[in-house]
Amino acid sequence: MIFESNSPEETFKIARQLGKQAKPGEIYCLSGELGVGKTVFSQGFASGLGIAEDINSPTFTILQTYESGKMPLYHFDVYRLGDAGEMEEIGYDDYFFGEGVCLIEWAELILEILPADRKNVRIEKALNKSYDYRKITVT
Repeated sequence: MIFESNSPEETFKIARQLGKQAKPGEIYCLSGELGVGKTVFSQGFASGLGIAEDINSPTFTILQTYESGKMPLYHFDVYRLGDAGEMEEIGYDDYFFGEGVCLIEWAELILEILPADRKNVRIEKALNKSYDYRKITVT
């Protein structure tokens, strides 16, 4: 699926719709350069799960858990990991195969531990269209 967004608000709405459709055990892997809107996407996705808490990228904590929605959201940001082995220390498999949904920013850094059955979300800018334009590809 390919979505086009012309504003952060539209990106939020697209992600919220995906969050509404999410099922327990699913893993969403977010990729895109810095400043492309992964945090806005995460906020919209959480909103779709019914989570009203503030959602921020867990860059320094690696993992943030939200349990106030229709199912738990396990929000990872693995940008600062040295290698995928550090995910063992977090006990990632409890989250990957748990009752909630995982949203992983910078997932391309831990490809070797990701299950094949996952949803990849690529967010790209196209400055030739506009500063706020984003192409969101979900595979």
